[in-house]
Amino acid sequence: MTGQVHKTDVAIIGAGPVGLFAVFECGMLKMKCHVIDALEGSGGQCVALYPEKPIYDIPGYPAIEAAALIAKLEEQAAPFHPTFHLGHRVEKLTRIGEDWRVATNQGTVVEARAVIIAAGCGAFGPNRPPLDGLAHYEGTSVFYLVKRREDFRGKHVVIAGGGDSALDWTLNLADIAERISVVHRRPKFRGAPESVARMEALAKEGRIDLVVPYQLHGLVGSGGKLEAVEVATLDGNVKRLEADILLPFFGLAMDLGPIAQWGLNLERNHIAVDPKSCATSAPGIFAIGDIAHYPGKLKLILCGFSEAAMAAHAIYPLVHPGEALHFEYSTTKGVPG
Repeated sequence: MTGQVHKTDVAIIGAGPVGLFAVFECGMLKMKCHVIDALEGSGGQCVALYPEKPIYDIPGYPAIEAAALIAKLEEQAAPFHPTFHLGHRVEKLTRIGEDWRVATNQGTVVEARAVIIAAGCGAFGPNRPPLDGLAHYEGTSVFYLVKRREDFRGKHVVIAGGGDSALDWTLNLADIAERISVVHRRPKFRGAPESVARMEALAKEGRIDLVVPYQLHGLVGSGGKLEAVEVATLDGNVKRLEADILLPFFGLAMDLGPIAQWGLNLERNHIAVDPKSCATSAPGIFAIGDIAHYPGKLKLILCGFSEAAMAAHAIYPLVHPGEALHFEYSTTKGVPG
């Protein structure tokens, strides 16, 4: 699909969960979609960062792993035969008459009546701790995400951070790792209260070590193989933790990349939208999911699903001008097979 010009109804930038559900919502309204994503596979941040991490707030699923959720969304979108351009980064967005031309770094061009930006955090990368020699251990002993829990079986793992990611992976790896040490600069954690309570219970049972108030200080090892992590208090007391693996969870650095140059109204590195339709400041361009911002916005996947439906309904008259949209429940009209 490289170097070609494609015409479609809707171009969706981002193949994460919200982008995939937008394919379904557009398909139910008889609109064809092309989906473009810089990653080599669909799933976005869910698959890139935490494929085996359970998600607990998807309606109908008390718990579902991120990769399994993506598989279900792909199955849901499949009847509408979307075209995927994976490993393509969108570089330019240009108005051509009543359409939009989306151009990628691979030379592919998609011309569409409307564009849905479902780019999650945009281009994202981890906030790295300022440790000497860190790069020598990255990918072998230092990781910023967990792709396979089994890779940590029987290991001494140091987890640094005080947010939800640090808490979630402490709980998820407690029964797999040989030992987990949780390093945080203060006794108070920022994560969900229930997760904090479960982690503190594990510490009281002696199943994990809470190393507070300490910060990362240094790495000990050779040849990319970690042997220990040095931690220090603010007044300079240093101690050494046995470690095979370090997981620093200090959040993601968000970069809008080329999106920032597309002339859209932005607010705090997010795209400002009308909450009634998810329309941006440019006619025919919509933004949904984590990248969209409006008063009261909640960064939840389920909210992104709702935004996908609103955007699809707002796009319908652009793709089918003059045709009335008679709203029907899916239980009434079914899904094309």
